[in-house]
Amino acid sequence: MASECTSNFTAQPSPADRLTSCQDEDFLQVNMYVSILYSLIFLLCFPGNIATIFVYCFKMRPWKTSTIIMLNLAITDLLYVVTLPFFIHYYVNGNHWIFGDFMCKFIQFCFYFNMYSGNIFLSCFSIFRFLVVVRPMKSLFLRKRRWAVVTCAVIWTISLVALSPLAILISPRDRQNKTICPDLVSAVTSRWYNWGLTVFAFLLPLLTVTLCYVVIFSVLATGLHTQASYKQKARRLTVLLLLLFYVCFLPFHIFKEIHLELQVQPVSCRLKKTILLIFTISKPLAALNTFGNLLLYVVAGDNFQQAILSLFKFWTNKCLK
Repeated sequence: MASECTSNFTAQPSPADRLTSCQDEDFLQVNMYVSILYSLIFLLCFPGNIATIFVYCFKMRPWKTSTIIMLNLAITDLLYVVTLPFFIHYYVNGNHWIFGDFMCKFIQFCFYFNMYSGNIFLSCFSIFRFLVVVRPMKSLFLRKRRWAVVTCAVIWTISLVALSPLAILISPRDRQNKTICPDLVSAVTSRWYNWGLTVFAFLLPLLTVTLCYVVIFSVLATGLHTQASYKQKARRLTVLLLLLFYVCFLPFHIFKEIHLELQVQPVSCRLKKTILLIFTISKPLAALNTFGNLLLYVVAGDNFQQAILSLFKFWTNKCLK
């Protein structure tokens, strides 16, 4: 009897074992949702970003400050969108990774690089808009193209350096006769690094964009000589940018940080799995920012609508001939 009790006692899983079993959940039931959403994003945003880059490069000269920032944002979006077929295959294949160590690191890097560098690009775009509207005379020097070029170069450099640890923190691993390509949050050692990214590359840009457009909207609303069309454009920009941050990115970061904290807390496995499930669902929601950015180009660009329509008419006429 004693030996049986001892056997039953020793068979109980340790906290580390329970943590591992919680982390090893595949959530195959949401794989279809993730695959479909990624497929739709790819089908819309791959040609959309190619057309956007073409328009900015060849149809909208001379470049303005906002044009240069938007061009760089479109390039980062395209860099991420081209990795989506690998994500789609991974989820359709039951979370089994077959493309090797480098591609696993690369696609995860592209996801976070797109999100965080995009946040900074949008922050800079908002600051430039803020200065043009609120301090038009004092901000004349910022309208020179070299400032936009320098700003974009600095953003690319900072983003590459800040995300370089992903090469160490992310690595494929074998599990249950499969090779998985884990997300950054799967590494417990990345907890404080994740918090740093969240604070400096999400919360700070979120606060910047929110404050800039609240002030812009307030100034334009009280301006007696502001044209109604300009006010309408500002309202659309405000709503669209805030939707990008609060709908696409905020749920992802909330559940990412909750998941990270639960990894080191003595809570039930069921709660950990529930939060991980919601985080898994929120990741493609964050990827929807690439579609939101396409709408942003249409709303923000002074001549972008006319340029994209002329390009569409050109290709339509060429195909009909």
